[in-house]
Amino acid sequence: MHNQNYCSPETTKLAKALIQVQRVLQPAAKDRLNPFTHSNYATLNSVMDSCREALLTNGIWLTQYPVPSDPGHLGLVTKLVHAESGEWQSSHAVVPLPKNDPQGLGIAMTYIRRYSISAMLGIVTEEDTDGNLPKDSGKGGQRQKRPPAMQDSGTPSPPRQPQPAQLPKLDGITYQEITATDGQVCIVATGNTQAKKELLSGAGFKWNPQRKMWWKYAQAS
Repeated sequence: MHNQNYCSPETTKLAKALIQVQRVLQPAAKDRLNPFTHSNYATLNSVMDSCREALLTNGIWLTQYPVPSDPGHLGLVTKLVHAESGEWQSSHAVVPLPKNDPQGLGIAMTYIRRYSISAMLGIVTEEDTDGNLPKDSGKGGQRQKRPPAMQDSGTPSPPRQPQPAQLPKLDGITYQEITATDGQVCIVATGNTQAKKELLSGAGFKWNPQRKMWWKYAQAS
């Protein structure tokens, strides 16, 4: 953390209270669909719903607040305070901003809040994806780019239709714009893409064999 103190000198009473929290902690429901991975994940609302009542019942105050960090990054402190004894424990996480504007700040804030709460309380919210990290390939050990995930926002936003002039007009093909977690907009081609794969490739789209889709960043249009 910014002052390098992660807990109070004594944490015995806090630890006992947290044991009671974990005894009754509810799993976080996977209430949002990631269209790229075709899997569900738990949003910030779901994570809070799973632990709010258990924390309040056992007299634990949860707070999260941003702290100064390096340019282009967001620092967030998550703190658990035992109301009766004043004992506390905290964590400090830092993530890069996908965009250096209010929207990028909001995306990063929501993302880091749900992961920090889950880590501190032991809430499992999604499958372990470490085994799916891209391997080094080719010369220079560069990692393969993966299609970005959907942003974690408070409310889902409907897909937007891209401007027709930016994309090739292909029979049987439609396009959708989806905002990714890195703040960039991706275009996904849907429909009879198999018959149009050469034209899509020529237009800058990339095929992902695991997720069975053609996609590219909108800014590359």
